[in-house]
Amino acid sequence: MAMPVNATRGQHVWYWCLRLFCGFGFVFLIGPIIVIVPISFSSGSFLSYPLPGFSMRWYDAVVEPFPWMFALENSLIVAVTVTIIATALGTLAAYGLTRADFPGKPFVFGLLISPLAVPLVITALGLYFFFARVGLVQTHIGLIIAHVVLAVPFVVITVSATLKGFDWNLVRAAESLGARPLAAFFQVTLPLILPGVLAGAVFAFVTSLDEVIVALFVSGPAQLTLPRQLFTGLRDQVDPSIVAIATILIAFSIALLVVVELLQWRSSRQRSARTD
Repeated sequence: MAMPVNATRGQHVWYWCLRLFCGFGFVFLIGPIIVIVPISFSSGSFLSYPLPGFSMRWYDAVVEPFPWMFALENSLIVAVTVTIIATALGTLAAYGLTRADFPGKPFVFGLLISPLAVPLVITALGLYFFFARVGLVQTHIGLIIAHVVLAVPFVVITVSATLKGFDWNLVRAAESLGARPLAAFFQVTLPLILPGVLAGAVFAFVTSLDEVIVALFVSGPAQLTLPRQLFTGLRDQVDPSIVAIATILIAFSIALLVVVELLQWRSSRQRSARTD
């Protein structure tokens, strides 16, 4: 928010105090993340400041086949599978809820996004008891299903927000020209809402890649994921290799956030162009 041209002294003071407060809040939140990055280049065997020297030894340890690369491979397999399934299910659910009008629609929407409101420990415990009955504990399928449950709400919310500004007259025009509903969806609707769908896919991927609580309940040694290995390393033996993999994840997360912002910016530009 820009300061008014004819601002009073009180408005000037409030303007700069607000920005100073926001700056302190930013440093408070980001500072701990920035502090750990130099430790990943330490030549020592412990997390300590000042650094005894500069070394890439902990990044070399990260690329060893076990445990980090094994955990990373599992995490990527699960995250990619979850992204595909959650994006498809979430997009269809958002499309149906936006297009249709039926009794109980708010209840269905609330049910779809309920995993966001329920504490993860409760969700993990419920999934564990259910999967134990059907034999899905300590299986890749069980872990994927659990992560899909957590990722679908992000896709539903993101795609629903994109569909709010969608011009349904375009679909009606396509159908009036002989296009079947499925063809109209893939040729008209999907290309226009693609930035929102891709943003939801990114959120689903990050949700699966970063999840640890549910993985602790439903996965086994063969399904070791990267967050679970980080949790185990922090509990058993803390060494700078944990900080090295954390630094890599920070850089990866920043790149994904940039992608999401670009997709949202593109989506807002398309909505503005349609409005004009």
